[in-house]
Amino acid sequence: MTPQATVTLSLVKGRLDPAQYVFDERTTCVLGRSKDCSPRLPNDEHHDTVSRHHCLLDINPPDIRIRDFGSMNGTFVNGRKIGQREKGQTPEEGAAVQYPEHDLADGDEIRLGDTVLRVGIRAPRTLTLAHCAKCGREVGPEMTGRTGEFLCADCRSEPDAVARLLLDLARSGRRPELAPIAGYEVLRELGRGGMGAVYLARDGSSGRQVALKVMLPKVAANADARARFLREAELTGALRHPNIATLYDSGFADGTFYFTTEYCTGGSLDRLLQRRRGRLAEGEAVRIAVQVLEGLEHAHGQSVVHRDLTPSNILLQDDPDGSTTAKVADFGIAKAFDQAGLSGLTRTGSTAGKPHFMPRLQVVNFKKAPPAVDVWALAACLYHALTGHTPRDFPRSKDPWQVVLQSPPVPIRRREPGIGRELADVVDRALTEQPAIGFESAGELRRALLPYAD
Repeated sequence: MTPQATVTLSLVKGRLDPAQYVFDERTTCVLGRSKDCSPRLPNDEHHDTVSRHHCLLDINPPDIRIRDFGSMNGTFVNGRKIGQREKGQTPEEGAAVQYPEHDLADGDEIRLGDTVLRVGIRAPRTLTLAHCAKCGREVGPEMTGRTGEFLCADCRSEPDAVARLLLDLARSGRRPELAPIAGYEVLRELGRGGMGAVYLARDGSSGRQVALKVMLPKVAANADARARFLREAELTGALRHPNIATLYDSGFADGTFYFTTEYCTGGSLDRLLQRRRGRLAEGEAVRIAVQVLEGLEHAHGQSVVHRDLTPSNILLQDDPDGSTTAKVADFGIAKAFDQAGLSGLTRTGSTAGKPHFMPRLQVVNFKKAPPAVDVWALAACLYHALTGHTPRDFPRSKDPWQVVLQSPPVPIRRREPGIGRELADVVDRALTEQPAIGFESAGELRRALLPYAD
């Protein structure tokens, strides 16, 4: 087994319990005095120069990155200040500034107030040069300390070529792990994002159409990471419910993960909203939400949490009788990809996008996502379908992760006064986050919404 890369934070000066934190998998940490921080600095007179949410660590062993959150007294790396709001600025004004990210190395020291933490990095030694699995090009220092198959940045930028190569290899019969997709041909692209692309494909023997997704790791995918991610995919594949898009097959070859899933002819909720000028009528939006909650309720009963529910992975199937069935797609896939470390350092900075549909609980507790995070995300999708807005405002200049930490959702009738007051009360309750998410279960929110689904 390949030795595991780790990142360690060890206390050099100050008071911290425990005095050492060891990270051996993908995570993020918010450092500060708030009770939801980890590591959490004491909230006492000795640490009053440390902000409640002081800075963010993005960890993907052996890589670690830090960014200040516009703290009053700054964050220091090896004695150099990397971020601090200007004198006279309020915390809100400081949070509106995006401070640069800094990659950390073994032995670097982080200082917050009088507390000093030393970074320790252990990475497996690689004795051979790393080469792209598709083009064979030698890859530079971004793969230091990593083993396994991967694609170079140029090949990742061409997912169409990657998909064609996979299908060619599958048809050749030389790669048994690609046998499930050997009979498919790509018809057209359905969409793409930072992790890969999705295509409409057809099985030449049966004529069945499927969505073929290729996911392209940004770091080398070693055997442990591949196995961990594909185990998550197997959990998704076991889900069978009318409101869950079926996952048929999944696998890995030549630095690329592939999945085939049920193809839904009505497209996604976000595409429907584009066609409807950004919003739906109350009854239609609630009917979709209720169906999605039925799918979530089934998955949660199997201990499967989605963790990345957005309008883009709520799919719509056009039924023969003229009705529409909503189905949840990509159950846990994107977050499992991230947690297996395959997306690189993407939770911070502009490349991470904005967590429009993510509850605060999921930012402060990256590893453990209870079913309630899906319930909150569904309520955020419903809010968006009813108003054309996300529950929180995300100004371009403001750090999106700090928005989630510090800005509560805007009451829905403040966005759209015409929404019925009783429905608005249900949505606002569902988007409550402190002291806990308003509805703990999908079934509870589904029952609360049913009277408005006519």
